[in-house]
Amino acid sequence: MSEKHKEEAMEQETSNITDDTSTTEETGQQQEAEIQEEEHIEEEMSVEDQLREDLGKEKEKFLRLFAEFENYKKRTSKERIELFKTAGQEVIVSLLPVLDDFDRATNEISKSEDKELAKGVELIQQKLKETLKSKGLQEITIKKGEKFDAEVHDAITQIPAPSKKMKGKIIDVVEKGFSLGDKIIRHPKVVVGN
Repeated sequence: MSEKHKEEAMEQETSNITDDTSTTEETGQQQEAEIQEEEHIEEEMSVEDQLREDLGKEKEKFLRLFAEFENYKKRTSKERIELFKTAGQEVIVSLLPVLDDFDRATNEISKSEDKELAKGVELIQQKLKETLKSKGLQEITIKKGEKFDAEVHDAITQIPAPSKKMKGKIIDVVEKGFSLGDKIIRHPKVVVGN
């Protein structure tokens, strides 16, 4: 091979290497551009995802706050209703002995022969009972022979039961009981058989 051929072959190889290098540089630049573009897209997506996550957190906070407020409204309205139901409890409790006195008075007056007096006292008693009933007062009805319940009744004494059937049952009611709404404000006083 001649020198000329050797030089031409070298030039050819150099040009091929240069072509390969430029192709490699172009490919590298394209890959780098693609990577930057992907990073930019990922950056945009991560910002968008971050904003979505922040929005989700704020929505959750809002929903919790709203639920707490709804619970507060329900609780205060329930308390207000309870307050209205029992607002006059002290006054009503102080009037219960008056009802007891009216019961005793009507029993004694009914024994006398003055029917007009009995009728007048009975009318006043009924008027007082109706007024208190309109304010939520209810008499706790108890029958003799009913089973004793410590949650409702107040046993003032125990006596020997007249029969085996009356053991643990109410033999006599000494004082009536009353409730105001769902709350017992005076337990009925009873005599229980043992």
